[in-house]
Amino acid sequence: MISNERPSPYGYRSYSAAPPRPHVNEDTLKTEKIQVERKTFVFTLKENPRGRFLRITEDVNGRRDNIIIPSTGLEDFKKLLDEMVKAANELPAKAPEPQA
Repeated sequence: MISNERPSPYGYRSYSAAPPRPHVNEDTLKTEKIQVERKTFVFTLKENPRGRFLRITEDVNGRRDNIIIPSTGLEDFKKLLDEMVKAANELPAKAPEPQA
């Protein structure tokens, strides 16, 4: 044991990488891509043995982030997105703050 390491009261904790997950076959049903300013969004409807889902990938200069929405939540997601679009169009934009 290194001098600054102390045993944990919660037991041994490994900080090594978790074992890789087994590959799950996914079928791509539909893919669409949009460019918004410097961001690229890829919407991919997929299906695997657990069901259908929408994967939204945001790519900004090579850095990618994903969110996955199960198909059972797509209607609620659409309603919420429609509300956000409506609010963005109805609410007045804030004036930019003067810079010092």
